[in-house]
Amino acid sequence: MKAHATASAGPVAPKKPSRWIPPRIEKLLWARAAGRCQCAGCNAPLWKSELNQESVAVGQNAHIWAFSEDGPRSNDGIRADEIHHPSNLILVCYPCHRLIDADKRGEEFSVDILRLWKLEHEARVERVTGIASALKSHVLFYGANTGAHSVRWSFREVANALFPDRYPAEDRAIELGLDNSATRDDGPRFWELELTNLRSHFDHQVRARAGRRGPEGIQHVSVFALAPQPLLVALGGLLGDIGPGDVYQLRREPPGWDFATDDDSGWPELAFEETSDPEGTPALVVGLSASVTRDRIDSVLGSDCAVWRLTVPHPHNDVVVRRSQLRAFRQTVRRALDRVKEVHGQKTQLHIFPAMPVSAAVELGRVRMPKAEMPWRIYDQLPKHGFVPVIDMLGDETVAVRGES
Repeated sequence: MKAHATASAGPVAPKKPSRWIPPRIEKLLWARAAGRCQCAGCNAPLWKSELNQESVAVGQNAHIWAFSEDGPRSNDGIRADEIHHPSNLILVCYPCHRLIDADKRGEEFSVDILRLWKLEHEARVERVTGIASALKSHVLFYGANTGAHSVRWSFREVANALFPDRYPAEDRAIELGLDNSATRDDGPRFWELELTNLRSHFDHQVRARAGRRGPEGIQHVSVFALAPQPLLVALGGLLGDIGPGDVYQLRREPPGWDFATDDDSGWPELAFEETSDPEGTPALVVGLSASVTRDRIDSVLGSDCAVWRLTVPHPHNDVVVRRSQLRAFRQTVRRALDRVKEVHGQKTQLHIFPAMPVSAAVELGRVRMPKAEMPWRIYDQLPKHGFVPVIDMLGDETVAVRGES
C-alpha cells in the first residue's frame, strides 16, 4: 500500500531530452533550408567544404530556445519535449553558429530575430523551388568601359532582380565583355576591338546554345549591360534573333536592378516628334536620359538636316523604372522607324543620336529588323569632340566607322 501511495503522489517532472536530434528532424530541417545557412545575409552552402569544395555536410543545428537553462537565449519559453522540434532549430554555418551563441543574453540575436530569419529563409526556398522550369533564364552580363569608368558585376545582386518572375538557369553569368580591358571609348581601335569581341563571345556563348534542348540549351536570357550606348545597340541587334529575353535597367537611386512592381502605368509621356523639314538628311534623336539640342546635331550633319525625336518632358537617368515602359518604348520606336523610312526611303542612311538609359539602348537594337531597316549610323558623345560617328549597321553587318575605330 505504501508503494502505491508513493507512486501516485504529485506530477512527474518531464524527462530532460538528450542532445541527440532524431535523423527525421535533421532531414526536415535540411530540406526546408535547402542546405543553406538560414542566418540573414549569409545563405552559405552547407553541402561542401569552403576550403577545398569537397562534398561534405558542414551545417550545424542551432537551437533557437537554448538546449540548457544557462545556454544562449535560455529556455524559459519552451517545454522540454519541444527543444528538438523543427520550429526550434535553425540550420547554420559554423561562423554564424558561433556569432549567434556568443550573444548569451540574446540581446542582439534574440529568439524573435532567429525565428524571423528561419521563417523568411524557408519562405524564400519554397517560393523559388516552386517556380516552373519554364521560367529558367540565363543571366547575361555585357560590360565595356565608358570613359574612365570600368564595370564590376555581382551575380548575386543581379540574380535577385529576376525574382519572382524568373530564376537563374545556372549559378554563374554568361559574360561577353573584354576581361580587364584598358581601352577607352575615345581611344584608337576601341570600337573595332569591342565589336569583334562582342560578336565572337556572343556567337560562341549564346547563339551556339540558343534553342538547344537540355541543360546546355538557352531558351531565355536576362540581360544586364553597362557600356557606351552604340555598343548596347549592337548587342540588342545580336539579341534580336535568338528568342525571348528581358533587359534590365540599373537604377541609380536607390541603387539596384529590380523594376518597380506597379507595372501597369506604361509610359504615357513618351512622344515621337516628326521633322519639320523632310527633305534633309534624316537624324533620329532619342532623348530620354538627357536633352539633345538642335545645334549639336547641326554641327555634325549641317543645318538642313531632318531631325526626328523620341523624347519625354523631363529627361533624366532614372526615367526607366518599369518593364511596361520598355514595352511601350519598343512599340513607339517601331512606329517611329517605319515613319522615317516611309518619308526618306529604305536605302537612305539614318543617323541616330542616343541619349537614353542602357536598357532602352539595348531595346533599340532588338527592334531592328536587318532586312527591312534603313542603314543606321550610330553616334557617341565624347567630352572633347561632341557627337562622333562610331558604328554602322547595314543589313546583318555591324562595323566600326572607319577613322573612329
